[in-house]
Amino acid sequence: MMAWLLAKQKHLKKYAEIYTELGFDVMVVHITPWQLLWPVKGTQVVASETIKFLENNKSYAPIVVHGFSVGAYQMGEIMLQMSRDMERYKQILDRFACQIWDSAADITEIPVGLPKSIFPKNLSMQNALRNYTLYHLKTFHNQATIHYMRSSQMFHSTILKQPALFFVSDNDPIGPPSSNQAVRENWERANIKVTFKCWKKSQHAAHMIKHRDEYLDILYKHLEECGVLEAIGVKTRAKL
Repeated sequence: MMAWLLAKQKHLKKYAEIYTELGFDVMVVHITPWQLLWPVKGTQVVASETIKFLENNKSYAPIVVHGFSVGAYQMGEIMLQMSRDMERYKQILDRFACQIWDSAADITEIPVGLPKSIFPKNLSMQNALRNYTLYHLKTFHNQATIHYMRSSQMFHSTILKQPALFFVSDNDPIGPPSSNQAVRENWERANIKVTFKCWKKSQHAAHMIKHRDEYLDILYKHLEECGVLEAIGVKTRAKL
C-alpha cells in the first residue's frame, strides 16, 4: 500500500483491513514531506528499502499495489530503480497481479497537494508553503525537480503491465481526472487493461469514505477479474 502524504494510521487501517480480511499481509510504504522535497536522500532510499524487502521475501505472491496520491510518485521511483536491472528484478515484477490507483497525483500537483496535506485548514500557511514549493522546484532542479520528472515519466511509461484500476473525482485538484486520464491513455496504448472510475464529487484519497459500497464493489470486481481472489483461496465474491 503506497500511502498518501501524512496519512494517519487510523485511516490507513481502514484500507489495510480490506486486504487483511481476505488473508493478505499488508506492507505500507509512506514518505514524509522532507523525503518528498529531497528525493535522493528521501524517497529514493525508501524505494530501495521497499525493493530489498520484496526481493528478500519471494514467498509474497500475488502482489497487489494499492496506491494513493503521492504514492504514485513513490511507485515511479521504485520502478526507476528496478528498470536499471530488469533481469534481477523480473521475479518481483512477475509476482504483481494488479494495481489500484486512488487519487494519483502527478508532479504538476506537488505545489497544490503538499500545502493542503500539511496545512489542511490554514489557507495562509498553504499559500506560504505553495510559494516555497514553487521556489524549491525552480531552485533545486538537479536535487529534486529532475527526479520528479523522471519518476513521472516512468509512471506514465511503466514497467508494471498488470491491469489497473483508477479512482478519481472531478472536484479533486490534487489528483485531477486530466492527469490520471493521460496515464490511462499511455497505459492503454501499451495494452494494459485499465478500469477508470470518476465521481462528480468526492474527496482526495477518501473516495472509499464518500462512496464506500460502490468503491468496494469496483475494487473486489477488479481483484476477482485479475485472478487475485482465486489465487488466495476466495472462490466467489459472495464469500466476501
